[in-house]
Formats: sequence, C-alpha cells, structure tokens
Amino acid sequence: MNLQSIQTFLGTTVTELAIKVLAAIAFWLVGRWLIGKVVGLIQAGMNRNHVDPTLTKYLGSIVAIALNIALVLGILGYFGIETTSFAAMLAGAGVAIGAAWSGLLGNFAAGAFMLVLRPFKVGDFVSIGGVTGTVHELGLFGTTLVTPDNVMTIVGNGKIFGDTIQNYSALPVRRVERIAQLAAGVDPLEAIERLTAAVAKIPNVSTEMAPEISLLDINLVGPVIAVRPYTHTDHYWQVYFDTNEAIVRTCQEAGWPAPTPAQITRLVQA
Repeated sequence: MNLQSIQTFLGTTVTELAIKVLAAIAFWLVGRWLIGKVVGLIQAGMNRNHVDPTLTKYLGSIVAIALNIALVLGILGYFGIETTSFAAMLAGAGVAIGAAWSGLLGNFAAGAFMLVLRPFKVGDFVSIGGVTGTVHELGLFGTTLVTPDNVMTIVGNGKIFGDTIQNYSALPVRRVERIAQLAAGVDPLEAIERLTAAVAKIPNVSTEMAPEISLLDINLVGPVIAVRPYTHTDHYWQVYFDTNEAIVRTCQEAGWPAPTPAQITRLVQA
C-alpha cells in the first residue's frame, strides 16, 4: 500500500466515519434531550390530572426506556447496522423475561390498575388477599399492611386484584356484631330494653345509626339477643370490648342467672 492509497483512505473512509461518529453523538444528545422533554410533559400532564405519584414515576420510566431503545436502534441504523435481527433478539429476550417474570409482571400490572382505580388508600383498614390490616404503603408490585398485632405484611398485588377486597374505612361507620346468650327464665323484652340503655352509654357509639338490639333466636338454653352498635372504624375494637362489658354488667345488675345448657334424660326400660 503506497502513501497515496493511505492518504485516500484517511481522506475518505476515516473522515466519513468521524462524521458519522460525531453525528451519532449529536443524535444521542439531542435524542436524550427530547426524551427528557417528552417524559416531563407526560408526567406534568398526569400530575395536573392528579394521577398517583407512584404511577406517574413508573410510567415515566417505562416511556423513557422505550424511547431510549428506539433511539439506539435509530443510531445503529444510521451506521448501516442491520437492526432487524437486533430487534428480533430484543423481542425474544422480552418474551423470555416475561415468561420468567410472569408473576412479577402480573403484580406490576395489577398494581398499575389499583393505582388508577384506587379501591383503597394509605391509612385505610382493609382485608385483602386473606390479610386484614391498615394500609401502610401502595407499591406497583406489592401492598404493605400493618396487621392489628403490629406485624408488617406485604401482599402481592396480583393476589389482591384477583381476590375479594374489603375496605372497612370506605364508609363512615361499621357495625359491631355481638350476641348475648341469656338464661331460660329471663324476659327477652326486658333484656332488650336494658341492653339498649347500656349500649347507648358506650363512648364512640354512632348516634346517626341507632344500635340494633333484637331477639335473634330462642334455643334450649334461653333467648339469644343480638347486640349490634355502630361506630367508626378507628373505634371498632374499643366499642367491641365495651359492648362485651356492657352485656356482662347489665346481666349482673339485673340479677339474671347464668345460662346453663339444658339436658334431657330419657329412661328406657329394657
């Protein structure tokens, strides 16, 4: 190779390659700037519509990743590199990763839907995925609850979205379910009157929805009284235990005997 050939190579190929490299760098910088602007506009629009900040952040990340991949493919195509096989490889890798992470991606999709539909929020007392507790954190893959015995529990969003969701904080009051088993000689109408007066004195019992004190059943032991006061979820357990104490105190003050199971004995001659 003579000097003239080297000069020709440097003057054409290397110069062309340098121009392409500089152009690729320029494309990358401008593309990254445009991607940042697009993602910023999307997130600003979602914030104006009061979309959950967690969902806004993750959707912005997904859009940024997709646009960056498209930018890289465009730059490779500018260099004359065949991107069809590269795109097919990415698609195959995506399918393989999706199959391996199907559960994780299912939790992600369920979390995105929950952040949009908002069946509950942080601070709500709920029963989800077989776990009952107060919502501590909403994530795209799992929801963190603090159970009544103060245990932090994480439930996968896929399990939550595919199961029954009970939100005890969605309505202003909740009913406490208690039963008073009385002895056979107790007048149920008098018992209802006494228990109604006793339950009305319990703190934090709702005044808008009156307690339901009714004759639920009559069995061999005696009458069964349903005692059902209403209260806010925050005071549920306080009213629950106070209702038990009110039933015991009412029975003691009235002097009613303790309910005793009835026994029937039959004598059969041989």
